[in-house]
Amino acid sequence: MSTEKLRQEKEKFEALFQHASMGILVTNSKTEIILANNFLLAQFGYDNQGELAGKEIEVLIPSRYHHKHIHHTDVYNKNPKPRPMGLGKDLYARKKDGAEFPVEISLSNYALGDERFTIAFIIDITTRKQFEDAIKRQKEELEITNKKIEELNDDLEDKVELRTKQLQETLQQLEISKDELTKALSKEKELSDLKSRFVSMASHEFRTPLSTILSSASLVAKYVETEEQEKRNKHIHRIKSSVNNLTNLLNEFLSIGKIEDGKITANNLDFNIKEMIASLCSEMEGIVRNGQQIAYTHTGDEMIFSDPVLLRNVLTNLLSNAIKFSAEGSTIEVNSHVSKDEMILTVRDHGMGISPEDQEHLFERFFRGTNVTNIQGTGLGLHIVARYIEIMNGKIEYESELEKGTKFIITLYRLAEK
Repeated sequence: MSTEKLRQEKEKFEALFQHASMGILVTNSKTEIILANNFLLAQFGYDNQGELAGKEIEVLIPSRYHHKHIHHTDVYNKNPKPRPMGLGKDLYARKKDGAEFPVEISLSNYALGDERFTIAFIIDITTRKQFEDAIKRQKEELEITNKKIEELNDDLEDKVELRTKQLQETLQQLEISKDELTKALSKEKELSDLKSRFVSMASHEFRTPLSTILSSASLVAKYVETEEQEKRNKHIHRIKSSVNNLTNLLNEFLSIGKIEDGKITANNLDFNIKEMIASLCSEMEGIVRNGQQIAYTHTGDEMIFSDPVLLRNVLTNLLSNAIKFSAEGSTIEVNSHVSKDEMILTVRDHGMGISPEDQEHLFERFFRGTNVTNIQGTGLGLHIVARYIEIMNGKIEYESELEKGTKFIITLYRLAEK
């Protein structure tokens, strides 16, 4: 290569080296600094290359890390290859004035004759660390807030009037904190959405039965004649139904808290699965819509070893959903099959179905499908079902298509007592 060509190549290298937007330095096999670009000099507060040339690399490292760095350098020199430095660890560098700052370092190497050199690329990540620390603080604040919400849910165990009053106070607190949480946790979108769903759901689902109770109570007071007993009974029935709805809502909140605290465990025993499901289907006939039917079939053994209470709660929830989301005159199909090692339970309806977009969030807390917003519900039922199935050492799957219905498949294992 000609002298002119060499000069041009050297100028290209100098331009690339000196104008790089990160700190770059080169050390020899003795870890002595050979070259440092202008960006690195500015990073570390040095005025010129002469201040660093010939000095050991430890001059740029806090003294408390010197002994570790010497060991790591020896290891790297035995097997030099391009790689990040200090994976999973916080790295710090020391400026000329002794100030420390967090860095990210990548290493490379090259040989020139018999001499081997190491290249270090150094990035100041002070701003990134500050951002990460801010995110960490936001997460900690969120955990504290969530813990307070769970504690409030655990307290909802008194009379309906007291529970309603406490919930209204809680909703006010949540509304006040909503804006603060949204601003503080703008980058924690998933958790922010979860809180918003809770506030929206609770406001709607509790106001509806409370409004019904208030209006019915006012109307009952107006029917004072004996012949108006039928009208009184109608509104008394509406009041009882609304109170039951409130109780069910509160029970779902309490169940979530108990599950999260690990207070619900499987209490397995031998029982007749066919008799239990047949009895429950018969009970659910009392709440079916006009013309709806529940068709139950069973195959295989009838005795299993599992938790009948949890399984009954699971099936009750799935049947209630099938009834709510199916048209009048439709059939809900329930099937159970017991083999040697497992029991498969299916609940199928021919109702409105679930969209592919909603299926991705089906078992999340407080999630409700976009096509059921006008139907009463908390969005907690399927989440509780999935957690119960997990506690019973099983799995839940589903098949669904819009306007063609939904099928849930539950598989339970270890059905015989060991």
